[in-house]
Amino acid sequence: METTRHTKFRTWALLSLAAAFVLPAGPALAQSYPSRPVTLVVPQAAGGTNDIVGRLVGQKLGEVMNNASVVVDNRPGAGGNIGTQLVAKGPKDGYTLLMTISSSQAINPALYKNPGFDPEKDFKPVGLVGAVPNVLLVNPSFPAKNLAELLKLARAKGANYQYASAGNGTLNHLLGEMLNSMAGISMQHVPYKGVAPALNDVLGGQLPIVFASLPSALPHIKAGKLRALAVSGEKRSPVLPDVPTIAEAVPGYNGTLWIGLFAPAGVPPDVLATLQDATRKALASKDLRDKLDQQGVEIAASTTPEQFSALLHDDLAKWARIVKASGAAVD
Repeated sequence: METTRHTKFRTWALLSLAAAFVLPAGPALAQSYPSRPVTLVVPQAAGGTNDIVGRLVGQKLGEVMNNASVVVDNRPGAGGNIGTQLVAKGPKDGYTLLMTISSSQAINPALYKNPGFDPEKDFKPVGLVGAVPNVLLVNPSFPAKNLAELLKLARAKGANYQYASAGNGTLNHLLGEMLNSMAGISMQHVPYKGVAPALNDVLGGQLPIVFASLPSALPHIKAGKLRALAVSGEKRSPVLPDVPTIAEAVPGYNGTLWIGLFAPAGVPPDVLATLQDATRKALASKDLRDKLDQQGVEIAASTTPEQFSALLHDDLAKWARIVKASGAAVD
């Protein structure tokens, strides 16, 4: 009997020892993350601001995480809802992340009756990358050389100017509606399916005016193909220091696009912490900061995930008011 008990104990001890090697504890799992490619879902088309920034951040993020593979997967459609839904409903293992912009994450919930995701309940903030102003642009043939001249023309009797946007309810649409409301003008909105076709028609002279994010507009401004009248942020952009803010002519005006990285809710806390730390280190690197600066991105200064969450919460309320006032809605 004693021999049998001894044999059973020895067998149990050996199995326990083997399990300790085969099944590591939770923290050990985090140390092995990532062990395969990480996908950054960008819910906008290739070539846009979020795509440009996502590829730059993804490359540096991979370097920080021991040269891991980080790939960008563009999933455009429905103003960003398609790609956002994909991440919200996808695996919660940290290998599928969302690189998105405030127009999708903070405006769409008010714009769409059913966007298919809850921006706060379905996601955990990883890191705020930075802010990007939009630019009020005109075709070089347009008579206004500055914002004051544009406002004067738009207020004239019988004026009927049109402005292009990336689509109904997008940030550049709502920036135009804010300008209409705050400046007492009535420019007519013409929606396009993305910023690229909107810019193309203004470049071609079919429409005179467009709002576009600075990274997508900068090459055309530098080439002299579009004239920048003003930027939408609360301060002038270092990339365009001679271009005034809209607020200099219309006090109180402020509309800035932010870009940030999210993980789906349910990601293991240790994996989320690894991602947050890696993102912080990536954004602190000089080479990435220099590249983002060249694109007109204002890097977020030491913004914690908690502060990023608070920013999203405040923006949801802000843009809900603006969407309601504009009357914009998408079924």
